[in-house]
Amino acid sequence: MRRGIVTYCCLAGLIAALAGTADAQGRGGGRGGAPEPPRIGKAGAFFDPTGYWVSVVTEDWRLRMVTPKKGDYVGVSLNPEGRKIADGWDPAKDEAAGEQCRSYGAPNIMHVPGRLNVTWQDDQTLKIETDSGKQTRLFYFTAPPANAGGGWQGLSKATWDVIPGGRGMAPVGSLKVVTTNMKPGYLRKNGVPYSANAVLTEYFDRVNEPNGDAFLVVTTTVEDPAYLTQPLLTASHYRKQADASGWNPTACSAR
Repeated sequence: MRRGIVTYCCLAGLIAALAGTADAQGRGGGRGGAPEPPRIGKAGAFFDPTGYWVSVVTEDWRLRMVTPKKGDYVGVSLNPEGRKIADGWDPAKDEAAGEQCRSYGAPNIMHVPGRLNVTWQDDQTLKIETDSGKQTRLFYFTAPPANAGGGWQGLSKATWDVIPGGRGMAPVGSLKVVTTNMKPGYLRKNGVPYSANAVLTEYFDRVNEPNGDAFLVVTTTVEDPAYLTQPLLTASHYRKQADASGWNPTACSAR
C-alpha cells in the first residue's frame, strides 16, 4: 500500500452525477442556443486542472491497492486470446525484459494510486506527471510533434468538450482526451492485456465543494478489438492538494 493514499467513500456519487448531467444535456452538443466557438488549449480552459492531486480510492479498492492474483480479471470482458495472455502473466519475465511499466501505460495509469502534478508545458500542451511509475503524459490541443506516441503513454489529443448551460447559464465543460499509438501493456497489474491498437477515451472534470475542497474526476473507456469483447469503463478520483506534500516519485513495479 502506498503511503498517504486517501481511502474513503464520500465521492462515490460524483461520477454518476457528472454522467447524468452529460446524458441530460449532451456532451459537446448545441442545445438551447447557438454552438459555442471551439475552445482550445490553456486560453479555452473551462477549469484549472493544474496543481498537485492525490488519489481518493473510492472504487475498485481491492484491484488497485493490492495486486490481484493471476487469472483474476473480473469485470473485464476478455476474449479467448486476452484470457490466454492474462492467464500466462509472469512478472519475472516482464522484469527480465525491462518492461516493469506494463501496468503504468495510459489505459491504467490514472487508476494507479498515487499523486499527480499537472502543469501547462505550453499554451497548447497540458502535462501530467505521476509519482507512481514516474510517468509523463502530454495532452496536445494542436498538432503533436512528428515523433509523438509509441511509448507507454501513447499519443493524446485533447479538446474542451462543451456541456451547454441552461437558460441564462454559462456552458460548462470537460477535458476530453483520446489516446492512441500506445505500446502494449496491462489494464491491471496482474497481466490483463491491451494491445497497440487500443483506443483510450477519457473525460476529466473538476468538482468544487462548498468547503473549498476540489476534486478531479476521471472517467475512462478503453476499446480494444484485439483482446476485449466490449469496452472497459472505469473511474478515478483525485483531491486537490495545497502543495507538493507527499510527492514521492517511485519506479514502476511488475509485482
